[in-house]
Amino acid sequence: MARAPATVEDLEALETDVLAGFVLARAAAGLSDGTISSDVVHLEQARAWFGRSLWEMDPADTDAYFGKVLRSAAKGTRLARAQAIKTFFLFLELRHKVEIHQMTGRVVECPIDEMNRPRGGPLGKLRIPPTVEQVSRLFTGWRQELASCRKFAPTARNYTACRLISEVGLRVNEACKLDLADIKWDLGRFGKLHVRHGKGARGSGPRERMVPLINNAAATLRWFVEDVWGQFGDDDGYLAMSSEPAGQMVECVSGTSGK
Repeated sequence: MARAPATVEDLEALETDVLAGFVLARAAAGLSDGTISSDVVHLEQARAWFGRSLWEMDPADTDAYFGKVLRSAAKGTRLARAQAIKTFFLFLELRHKVEIHQMTGRVVECPIDEMNRPRGGPLGKLRIPPTVEQVSRLFTGWRQELASCRKFAPTARNYTACRLISEVGLRVNEACKLDLADIKWDLGRFGKLHVRHGKGARGSGPRERMVPLINNAAATLRWFVEDVWGQFGDDDGYLAMSSEPAGQMVECVSGTSGK
């Protein structure tokens, strides 16, 4: 028995179901909500420009989209938009290729190919780390400035954050979200830091880990707790080392403003 032609309402319902299924599948793969949301925004913007269901896009459409509409867009935007579209079409081909063909007569095929795929991935650059002598000179000068700086506590907070980053290899984001309770003084030989908001892999969201307080990092933290922490008021959140969730240990070094 021949299937009745799909109505506009049928196609709209299918498009909604497909996008919902895409979101659920990406969540099942372990991607963070932020990563999934970013992909959905890219798809919605491409859909708004195209004016029809994305599965109707062909290479000529993406040629016009990336060659004209996004020609002057930032490189990262172009790459992220292209990757979102490619991932969505992979989902369509794996899950809905037969259903879309039955309803529309169209064979789903990714419109981004080797000819029109946006180029410009990050180039490998040689990064030469500073020498031990240079790092030592930096922190020696910074430590000397603490005696004469206008606002000691915020400056000492930034100094402590950078020392931690240098001594135990924390990322700035990880240092921003440390709390007093995250310092485990008695764990292991040197003590450890509980990094609760570590960087995830492939969009999987934060991953926890324990970081040993090597390279004299325990002494750096002890100095901060004993000599600096008390100079922050009760309502001074970021580096107040409060046990409350809002009281975080290190404010982002970039854009820090003293009080």
